[in-house]
Amino acid sequence: MSPSFGEHALALFAVAARHLGWRPDVFWAATPCELAAALRPPLPPAASGIDRAALQRLMENDHG
Repeated sequence: MSPSFGEHALALFAVAARHLGWRPDVFWAATPCELAAALRPPLPPAASGIDRAALQRLMENDHG
């Protein structure tokens, strides 16, 4: 293990432990993709759909 890998792994583990509450076994079992996804900011809530009346108005406006 090169010193730079070890230093980076330790820093990433510290982030995972502090912010995600991960234990060492969980950190080492995770893929880089899983770690990145876990640290990504939450997505904004999905927009709510439209109701039937709004859809009807859109359809009427579209067809005259």
